[in-house]
Amino acid sequence: MYESDAGLLAPGRAGSPAEAATGDHAFLQALLDAEAALSRARSATGTAPSWAGEAVTEAADARRFDVREIALRARSGGNPVIPLVSALSSAVDESVRPFVHQGATSQDILDTAAMLVASRTLALVRGDLDRTAEALARLAAEHRDTPMPGRTLTQHAVPTAFGLKAAGWRSLVLDARDRLRVVRESLPAQLGGAAGTLAAFSADPGAPADPGAPVGITLVAAYARETGLAEPSLPWHTLRTPVADLAGALAFTAGALGKTAADVLVLSRTEIAEVAEGSGGGSSAMPHKANPVRATLIAAAARRAPGAAATLFASLAAEDERPAGAWHAEWEPLRDLLRLVGGAARDAVDLTEGLRVFPSAMDQHLGLTGGLIVSERLSAVAAARVGPARAREIVTEAARLARDTGRPLAETLAGQPAFAGLDLTELTDPAAWTGCAGPLTDRALERR
Repeated sequence: MYESDAGLLAPGRAGSPAEAATGDHAFLQALLDAEAALSRARSATGTAPSWAGEAVTEAADARRFDVREIALRARSGGNPVIPLVSALSSAVDESVRPFVHQGATSQDILDTAAMLVASRTLALVRGDLDRTAEALARLAAEHRDTPMPGRTLTQHAVPTAFGLKAAGWRSLVLDARDRLRVVRESLPAQLGGAAGTLAAFSADPGAPADPGAPVGITLVAAYARETGLAEPSLPWHTLRTPVADLAGALAFTAGALGKTAADVLVLSRTEIAEVAEGSGGGSSAMPHKANPVRATLIAAAARRAPGAAATLFASLAAEDERPAGAWHAEWEPLRDLLRLVGGAARDAVDLTEGLRVFPSAMDQHLGLTGGLIVSERLSAVAAARVGPARAREIVTEAARLARDTGRPLAETLAGQPAFAGLDLTELTDPAAWTGCAGPLTDRALERR
């Protein structure tokens, strides 16, 4: 028995707006929209009667067609456009049929449909990215001066501020949003005919005899207007820049959101507990657990996205004027990428809008090393008195002694001439050594 893909094994995208925008029904409608736009473009350029475009557009409603039947019939020709054209032709009056798909090739319609689906999905994703950026801006402003341990290579490094960390997350989200905006505005329609020469359109007996404006090129411009997509300078059957650019922007977005998720997963560990999801997920075996589910699903998407993008980049190496296999290999990973990013963007809204921050835990962790986390500051202070080399020797030896004995760093430095007359308690206060974290946060938040 046939069952549609309900997302049972894909909780990241299940129920997301992107899932609906990329489903089989949505793709079928996009294919029909591409066919209808072509008929309208032909009517607009005088190469088909005005009523032909209207009739095809009226019939191009996905609810009138059986998506499963079209999918099964697609096996014979290798793509769904061939059976769809047959079904659409049957759905219009006999007088209209000559103007259905006239002059186009299957790849024209499927590529255009893919760009329509991508454009519609990216609009949803960008809305979620805007909400995520707003939530992160609030967190960054609220915690501009909340000190916490900075960690490098898993270990305490120097103090930082949670506001700066949140501002960094936001910066990546805005980078992703901007990339998706540029890509979306450049997504092109596809129209080239059998081998990208527009020959079938140029030979149209109804074409205007104007050598300065060949009907094929005029038709491409009209087609782009009808679809709402960009006008391509060339047919791109084997010039896959649009797909590669889309893949890169989507993979970047998954990784940008994955950075936030990775940090939340670390900081929400039981033994760290500096942040927590607003409402964690449960466990089937352990009633006490509140798992960071949103961050987990985003992290999963970030790991899968590069693989899907790699397939799309590999398809750049497409032979001849129409490829065998390279183009076909794009369809599923492109939809996977749109769904992965769409689901991750939806989850990022929930994650960031509900994220709980625990400054008391951060403060407690700043004291775990007894002042070692500010050894950089102490070296700088001592260097001004005894020179950099000697200062490093003094602080390194004091830090070793502090680690070995468990004594505070201020205590092991007491009596050192390099620190004579200085308040070592103040100098080893982590909250006083966050550098430009606050001003950097302010600077980051100026970006809108």
